Amino acid sequence: MKTKYLLPLISFIFLIAACSEHKTKTHHEESKKQHVTPSANDYMHQSSTDELIERFESPERDAYQKPEKVLEYLGDVKNKRIIDIGAGSGYFSVKLAEKGANVIAADVSDEFQNALKKRIEDHKIKNIELRKIPYDSPNLKDEEVDMVLIVNTYHHIENRSAYFSEVKAGTKVDGELIIIDFFKIEVPVGPPTDHKISIDKVIAELKDAGYSKFNVNVDLLPYQYIIKAM
Repeated sequence: MKTKYLLPLISFIFLIAACSEHKTKTHHEESKKQHVTPSANDYMHQSSTDELIERFESPERDAYQKPEKVLEYLGDVKNKRIIDIGAGSGYFSVKLAEKGANVIAADVSDEFQNALKKRIEDHKIKNIELRKIPYDSPNLKDEEVDMVLIVNTYHHIENRSAYFSEVKAGTKVDGELIIIDFFKIEVPVGPPTDHKISIDKVIAELKDAGYSKFNVNVDLLPYQYIIKAM
């Protein structure tokens, strides 16, 4: 074949190959977009607030959450100022208030805060303060609280090292951070495994935030670990 015909043919072949590669790459990128795993927050809010409250306050939750054992683990909370971050329906906030703690029930959701406000008013609970917080800050004053409790919420927080630096600044020098969250394995309750955070990762992130003392309990609850950090 003459050179004057060969060169255009080669160029045409390369053009087809390039178009094919671009099409394959574009299709792959579109497929990835279509299969993005929803965030922990998106996953939770596939259910309505009423459905979530029913789930959070259910006997089924009591069975695995074992609130009385958790409260016993926390020790004497009477007159302590405790912020419950991710308070939701007030599952632990109300129980802490009944034990004599002065509770800040903090959540990012107006709907949860409104539902908890009604619960507080209906039961005439005097020692719970509602606090709407942003997603990226616990909204605490310096050394405002004796204890920070975060139950089934750690995996919802982004930029956790920065977030918990603020948590630490808002906790008194001898105060404690208590994190309760799901083991990073398949269990009958909780979010999908890829939304869960392992104990090692939690501790590493908290070290970055300035915490240096840790106590880990993996025996008290069937599906959750407890990390106490100072």
